[in-house]
Amino acid sequence: MLALVLAGCGSSSAPTKQLPSSSVKPGTASREPGAGKPAVTIGTKNFTEEFILGQLYAQALRARGYSVTLKNDIGPSEVMDRALASAAIDGYPEYTGTILSVFGHDVKGPGSAAEAYRLAAAVERHHNATLLAMAPAEDTDVIITSPAYARAHHLRSLGDLRRLGPAATLAGPPEFRTRFNGLVGLKQAYGVRSLHFVAMKIGQQYQALAAGTAQLAVAFTTDGNLTQAGFQLLSDPKGIFGFQNVTFVVRNAVLAREGPAFAATINAVSAKLSTQALRLMNAAVTLDQQSPTAVAQQFLGANGLR
Repeated sequence: MLALVLAGCGSSSAPTKQLPSSSVKPGTASREPGAGKPAVTIGTKNFTEEFILGQLYAQALRARGYSVTLKNDIGPSEVMDRALASAAIDGYPEYTGTILSVFGHDVKGPGSAAEAYRLAAAVERHHNATLLAMAPAEDTDVIITSPAYARAHHLRSLGDLRRLGPAATLAGPPEFRTRFNGLVGLKQAYGVRSLHFVAMKIGQQYQALAAGTAQLAVAFTTDGNLTQAGFQLLSDPKGIFGFQNVTFVVRNAVLAREGPAFAATINAVSAKLSTQALRLMNAAVTLDQQSPTAVAQQFLGANGLR
């Protein structure tokens, strides 16, 4: 397994081997505010970045004395929300725009990341949950293709997809079919009505592109694969994919019982997450075959969060 280099800007290592570090020093307090608190269960959605985020939050909380169970790969946001409502989990990493689109049924789109966060927090309040601090990191959906296919069909933005028709196959996760930040938005905002959509597990769309079974794929802007050349990203001038900053949803009852250090610990992790950091951590897992556990441990250590 390749070692992840946590060096500064002067390193000559390849981009997928670096993670941003921080000059922040570990806390000097020896007390563990989570000691003796009830155990909490964190869930994650069904893709690599969520596995990394789950590890980041869980490890940081454990370092402060909290007892944490981590349940990975539960499902998309719709499934996560049901798990939260039933208390099967106590909290999970989420994205502001997804909350607005999936649960707030927002189709107008906020004007800024801050507005997206404010509106998403209001949605979660109706679900008896609290949205903790918004991270600088943003992971937005994007439709990708090969540069050769983009040149042949003059594809630069999502509106250009109208010309393709059913002969073109778009690979993406099943939930993309029914979301506004998905096929619904492509149809309503861009008039894209006849693409052939094939649902597949997140991560498999890159294999479909390579094999030629799909000409287009739904990706995330923080995907580790995008650290490599060979992909054309189509622009979204009408903003159907919205603002998608990382955040953390937690049940109100859990937040109250765990004390203020619980939220402070999660917020401290979120504050260190940049879009580039997520892309590099994703690359370390998907391309370098490191484990989410090891990648999270190194990032937390480099940023004084362990």
